[in-house]
Amino acid sequence: MKNPFIGTGVALITPFRKQETIDFSKLEPLINNIISNGVDYIVALGTTSEAATMTETERRALQDFIIETVGGRVPIMLGLGGNNTLAVRDTIANTNFDGVSGILSVAPYYNKPNQRGLAQHFKQIAEASPVPVIIYNVPGRTGVNIQAETTLQLAAECPNIIGIKEASGNISQVMQILRNKPEKFMVISGDDSLTYPMMTMGASGVISVLANALPKEMSSMVKYALKGDVKKALPLHFRMLPLMNAIFDEGNPTGIKALMEIQGQIGNTLRMPLVKSSKQLYNKISALYDEFNA
Repeated sequence: MKNPFIGTGVALITPFRKQETIDFSKLEPLINNIISNGVDYIVALGTTSEAATMTETERRALQDFIIETVGGRVPIMLGLGGNNTLAVRDTIANTNFDGVSGILSVAPYYNKPNQRGLAQHFKQIAEASPVPVIIYNVPGRTGVNIQAETTLQLAAECPNIIGIKEASGNISQVMQILRNKPEKFMVISGDDSLTYPMMTMGASGVISVLANALPKEMSSMVKYALKGDVKKALPLHFRMLPLMNAIFDEGNPTGIKALMEIQGQIGNTLRMPLVKSSKQLYNKISALYDEFNA
């Protein structure tokens, strides 16, 4: 069976109206656009979606809407994690996984478990989940790093853990995982700007923020990289690189929402405590987007 999470995944944003309610009328064409431009799968209710600011009712409504709109055209990975292992297990038990091909589960944040605690946390999630699990290492947000040895232990001991989204920014750590991992265990880039170099060493693709706005270009670059076609992948990487970096200057999804307003796709509304980009960054992104199109 083909792995559903090879290639380009999109960390889907959530459009909001000015009143900060979910703008489903903007979300539907956004989903259709990224699918028609070649993305391989969608990540729903991840960090970029601002799910942390939503009620449980909103998260369920958003999940149902995304599944219905996607309509089976591409696989869906569902963000489902937390820093309370028992609560995550309970959420899994009460989640409808119809239309969901896997879950993305972030390392526990705030309480800063050690490596043994991290390993036990993910083992319990893997045992509870009826669909494959991708662990998510993003120490810049969680305050804890899943070390390479822990990732490799989970890859070897938990058949239901099929990969890791690596957003540590630590290339040495990524190389250690890639060098020693089981053959079918995936390493997925969690940083747009590191996707190309990670894929040259064997990464399976990316869960991309920029692909919300540039799905065709990101998907093309990843497809070329998967084929080992450096001559076609590298120019696309360099063309997108200034925007890849700029959209994170003031955090995520602040930058990508500014870019997508510039494109005319959504309104530039975030939920507190996140705020709109500064005028300086907005103008910078606008100028870089003009340069990209030129």
